[in-house]
Parts: sequence; structure tokens; C-alpha cells
Amino acid sequence: MPAPAIPRKQNPDFPNRESLSARRDRGAQMMKELHRMFPDSRTALDWKTPFQLLVATILSAQCTDVRVNLVTPALFNRFPGPADFACAAQSEVEELVHSTGFYRNKSKNIIAASKRIMERYAGEVPSTMEELLSLAGVARKTANCVMGTAFRNPVGVVVDTHVGRIARRMGYTREQDPVKVERDLMKVFERQEWTYLSHSWIDHGRATCTSRTARCEQCELAEICPRRV
Repeated sequence: MPAPAIPRKQNPDFPNRESLSARRDRGAQMMKELHRMFPDSRTALDWKTPFQLLVATILSAQCTDVRVNLVTPALFNRFPGPADFACAAQSEVEELVHSTGFYRNKSKNIIAASKRIMERYAGEVPSTMEELLSLAGVARKTANCVMGTAFRNPVGVVVDTHVGRIARRMGYTREQDPVKVERDLMKVFERQEWTYLSHSWIDHGRATCTSRTARCEQCELAEICPRRV
């Protein structure tokens, strides 16, 4: 039976009136529900190598994963790896990624990142946060995605628009800045759950806790959401 309708306005006292210990308990309960709801949750981006995931994630900025997945097959067929991108003409890369938006900057950054990977890291995508952040076009969101998904070494939480929105609605943070949101989430959830947390919240954000409205009456997490309080 679906949960009863819930007021959309979040209790302004959250998370201030809730202790960190209580948030962790609520977080652990929520993770159990998420694993039940989304047992196979993973990135929607198609990739085969860490480099492909890196490029796809750069392209996903201000673009849907569906659109990126339409673009990358031809892109990786033409440029299979960093050595190929490092020698590419920017105009050719731009033509292939044009539909993802901001194609000039994305093309420039992918080529520059590829050159650094070839020159500094012997053609292999680096596997530390510090090294990934040294690549053109790579901020914490992209680096966290590569670290957690490609290298299975979560060092942080990927905070996109879905994750940030749900974190605030669920009372785990009041911050707007993604880095501060990430910091708050890392205090609540176990490290081994950080990668899955992002993937499952993205799935939940697309299906139920959408940007236009929280479909609380349909939400299977309603019982542990402060919007209900």
C-alpha cells in the first residue's frame, strides 16, 4: 500500500535538531531500503575502460547520460584511447561531441587531459584523487566517479543535482555547495556505500524524488524522510 500523502515543505529544523548519531542510524536504515529498491544500481554511462568513463563523465556535464551514450560509440571508435585523443584535431572531436553541449570546452579539456595522461602517467588514467584533479576538465564529481566506479576505491561521494537535492530533502545537509554536501554525506554514510549511494539516489531522483516535485505519496523512503515529520 502506498504511503499517505506528505506535505512538501520540509521541516526547517532538520538537520539541526537531529544528532549525527541519529542521522547515521536513519542513513543505515535508508541504505537497506535502497539496496532493496535498486539492487543493481550503477552508473548509466556506458564505458569499458577507466579512460572511457573519464571521457564520458566529462561529456555528461550539463548533458543527459542518454545523450552521452549516443555520442561515445562513434567517438571511441574514432579515438580509442588517450594516445589517439592526444593527437586529435580539436575540430574533429568537437564535431563528434557537438550534441552534448559546451562542446568546445569539453573537446579542449579531453584533448588536454589525454596529453597529460600520455606525458605524465604513461598512458594510464591515474588512480588517486590528487592526480585525477590535475587533469583538465576534472573536478571532484568526475574524479569521484572514476575513483569509485572504475577503480572501486571510493574516496568521496559523487554529488550531482539529484544527490544534492535528495540530501537536502532527506535532512542530511542544508548546504548548496556540492563539496560541502559531499562532506556532510561522508560523515553519515559508511565509506563502502559512497559509490552505491550516489547511483541509487540518482535512480531515485529520476523516478520519484524529482526536481519538479517530490512524489512523496509514492516514495518507499517516506517513513524515514523528515518531510513527513
